[in-house]
Amino acid sequence: MKLALIGYGKMGKEIEQIAISRGHEIVSRIDVDNQEDFKSDAFKSADVAIEFTAPHVAYANYLKAFEAGVSIVSGTTGWLDKINEIKAICHDKQLAFFWASNFSLGVNIFAAVNSYLAKIMNQYSEYNVSMTEVHHTQKLDAPSGTAITLAEGIIKELARINKWELETASTKDSLAIHAIREGNVPGIHTIRYESEVDSIEITHDAKSRKGFALGAVLAAEFTYGKQGFLGMNDLLQF
Repeated sequence: MKLALIGYGKMGKEIEQIAISRGHEIVSRIDVDNQEDFKSDAFKSADVAIEFTAPHVAYANYLKAFEAGVSIVSGTTGWLDKINEIKAICHDKQLAFFWASNFSLGVNIFAAVNSYLAKIMNQYSEYNVSMTEVHHTQKLDAPSGTAITLAEGIIKELARINKWELETASTKDSLAIHAIREGNVPGIHTIRYESEVDSIEITHDAKSRKGFALGAVLAAEFTYGKQGFLGMNDLLQF
């Protein structure tokens, strides 16, 4: 499969290594200094583009890739206010757009466990729930997209929680998400249920970017030849 990389930082280079090891060809590498390559024949030849950049440029990157007729796999977060527009453009151009807040298999297993635990805890109102996420200092958005996805899983299953808020819960029906930025932490997410007598805690701790990169390449393999808006539930089918 021919792949294009949009964003050629640490994550892009990790994806490149895994893609090549799986027999794929990287036909284009786009970063901040060669944006004109979106119009190149090399980029247009890609079967799928994998995009990991930043919230303020992601939407524009999607539009450029769609204009070139290339389907997209993206792990950039912090732009979801435009998600309905992307779905509409994807449909109109008959291309595929695969988005996930986190491509790690472990995180997606963790998300399933998180939802199941919330469903159980719905019966026990004496437990208060909170979340903490820790990432490297270069991560610009807070809370993380993964934290938001986990919060949505809790909100869906836990009747007493109707919203999430950053740092402080202003009402009883709110889930507080504490966001910490330090060092080179790839990503730690912890859900904590606490009562007067005990606490229950589940944590996912990423050891490196390799899990995210492999998941992105697997998503690209899955996306190839498809149309529409896709996600990790389509790939993993939990």
